[in-house]
Amino acid sequence: MVHKHIFLPEKKSFASFVLASQIKLTFILYIRSMKDSHNVQERIAYLSRVLEEHNHNYYVLNSPTISDRDFDMLMQELQQLEGEYPQYASPNSPTQRVGSDINHAFVQVAHTYPMLSLGNTYSMEEVAAFYQRVKQGLGDAPFEIVGELKFDGTSISLTYQDGHLLRAVTRGDGTMGDDVTRNTRTIRSIPLVLKGDDYPPFFEIRGEVLMPWSTFEKLNKEREEQEEPLFANPRNAAAGTLKLQNPATVAARGLDAYLYYMLGDNLPTDNHYDNLQRAREWGFKVSDTMRVLHNLDEIKAFIDYWDIERRNLPVATDGIVLKVASIEQQEELGYTAKSPRWAIAYKFQAEDAITRLNSVSFQVGRTGTITPVANLEPVQLSGTVVRRASLHNEDIIRSLDLHIGDMVHVEKGGEIIPKITGVEADSRPADSSPVTFVRNCPECGTPLVREEGEAAWFCPNSNHCAPQIKGRIEHFIARKAMNIDSLGPETIAQFYDRGMIHNVADLYTLTVDDVATLKQQGRKWAQNIVDSIAHSREVPFARVLFALGIRYVGETVAKRLASAIKSMDRLRDATIEQLTAIPDIGERIALSVVEYMNDIDNLLLIERLAQYGVQMSVEEKPQSTPMQNILNGASVVISGTFEHHSRDEYKALIEQYGGRNVASVSGATQYLLAGANMGPAKLEKATRLGIKIISETEFLQMIGL
Repeated sequence: MVHKHIFLPEKKSFASFVLASQIKLTFILYIRSMKDSHNVQERIAYLSRVLEEHNHNYYVLNSPTISDRDFDMLMQELQQLEGEYPQYASPNSPTQRVGSDINHAFVQVAHTYPMLSLGNTYSMEEVAAFYQRVKQGLGDAPFEIVGELKFDGTSISLTYQDGHLLRAVTRGDGTMGDDVTRNTRTIRSIPLVLKGDDYPPFFEIRGEVLMPWSTFEKLNKEREEQEEPLFANPRNAAAGTLKLQNPATVAARGLDAYLYYMLGDNLPTDNHYDNLQRAREWGFKVSDTMRVLHNLDEIKAFIDYWDIERRNLPVATDGIVLKVASIEQQEELGYTAKSPRWAIAYKFQAEDAITRLNSVSFQVGRTGTITPVANLEPVQLSGTVVRRASLHNEDIIRSLDLHIGDMVHVEKGGEIIPKITGVEADSRPADSSPVTFVRNCPECGTPLVREEGEAAWFCPNSNHCAPQIKGRIEHFIARKAMNIDSLGPETIAQFYDRGMIHNVADLYTLTVDDVATLKQQGRKWAQNIVDSIAHSREVPFARVLFALGIRYVGETVAKRLASAIKSMDRLRDATIEQLTAIPDIGERIALSVVEYMNDIDNLLLIERLAQYGVQMSVEEKPQSTPMQNILNGASVVISGTFEHHSRDEYKALIEQYGGRNVASVSGATQYLLAGANMGPAKLEKATRLGIKIISETEFLQMIGL
């Protein structure tokens, strides 16, 4: 039975309401009758096929044939049916695209065919030499070359059995890779079930997982707002995302994928290009930029064209891949120890543009760090118009010998933040003046400070410098800190500029009437904000400590301090010697904490937060058994994958039972918790240092579980 959707005009009339109600009732009765007639399995299969077709139309063909609302209705129906009848749910169901929030450690899998790297070339002379080697290797037999874009992402190997995605594995070391099937199922351009019926029963197809420029820039903007480290380029972002432990987060990041090579015993043809055209018919996203090239002139024209046109692509590329088209000829040419003889990569030069430096401005961050920013004559670079470039610090300005009015080289090279790499000194205006770093805060005028051994200057006037205050409030409300929803930088700025708040403690004095004056959303929006502020009183002490924004006290350091010190009162009285005795707390962090606690304004702020009910101590939990201190401060390194618990769960257990998680093996390490496929370097070093290596079972026995 085919279920047809009825599209209704958006009219707010009684008649339309009645009609919509009738349709809803009919749909409910239909579902009930379907269940009664035992057609659930058939309906689930039908919905799965339809949703995959719409996924393909939207994400691969870019030609949606259904509205988002109707797609969501179909998806909701399928989710409901699979929830009620899990015996009919498939691991390759379209509902798996959204990802589960269950944490799973990755397991290493051996590649059926080694994933070798390609040899790189950087000039047409090297390309010509490759072409000549192929010609000689084939005994002057005629051959064709397939030209493809070299997408700048992370490699993936997909295995399909009977038309269903069986496994997805990263490149790893070329011999073994990580099984990332759960995460890969969330990538909507990768088919979970193939179209048609003429595909091989078992085959492998390889490609590149990518993060589009638009998604990458949005992600970095969000990370910048949370003061998290930015991804350097889409490749790193894609690779990092694919290895996340939470598939739901992977799904939210909007990864894409292009497939570029098929392997197996029963491939459709002997021609690489033709095989990929067949793969396109089965539902794979194959780049339509591929071309069959017959000679060096055509190869050069292909390279020259994409060296320019790649700037207009929605994804990052860093070169061209040239492959011999015939599979039989590929096998005849064979491999070196590291790469195939029948393929080569031509790498583009990093994108560079020349433009004028108009001025340099200085920005103040929430911790007072002063960042110089070059303001440029707008120039096109990597598909975007660049107007600004970070100069990072005074040392970089001096090393470039920058002058206002200089013609400067700007390079993106895959990075989201453009940088100045050089100066055209010969074209420097005669009356130009050198760029000098400010010595007073550009916002409040306070003399800047540069600590010994540090590259950055910063403003020490933390409690009376407007950008620092606003920045600290934004940091305070962040998800990993106090997690106050519905607030953002614009709203915080409005609160501050109107005199409604002067610091983070003032947030707890806001009323619904106060907030409602800001926007037209009215009282419901205002009530949500006030409620979220109230809920933040339940945030644990470690996150409160992180939320205060003490210099050098990040999320991990805050946890260490909270675990060791237990309360804000004790932290206020702690000495540098006491703080540095805490694992991972160095003198720089200790000095920063002491300076913060010696500031009367900070102490008054903390006192007000305490009065408003914010958590100022660790909640003491009674020990269930004496075994909870069994590790007694021992340093434990975790390596490999485990059967009973995830790595994150073992980290939590180590801390719960009195141990310390450390990332690398050293002479101070007491135990190496060794799982399957553990890193050989850690194992070798632990053995050499005489560190006790314990299995998962031994560890669980040790802590009494």
